[in-house]
Amino acid sequence: MRGLLPWLAVLGLVLLLSALRLRTLAAVVSLTWLAWCLWTWVRPARRQDRPR
Repeated sequence: MRGLLPWLAVLGLVLLLSALRLRTLAAVVSLTWLAWCLWTWVRPARRQDRPR
């Protein structure tokens, strides 16, 4: 449930902006969220162990 909360918050924000007829801002928020999700999925994983 904890991982679902940011998704629901962004969805709620986009729906609210759309209802307020701020569809351009809602689209910007949606695309920014999508870009962030793709970046966190594609970026190289950080190494846990660092050579000394």
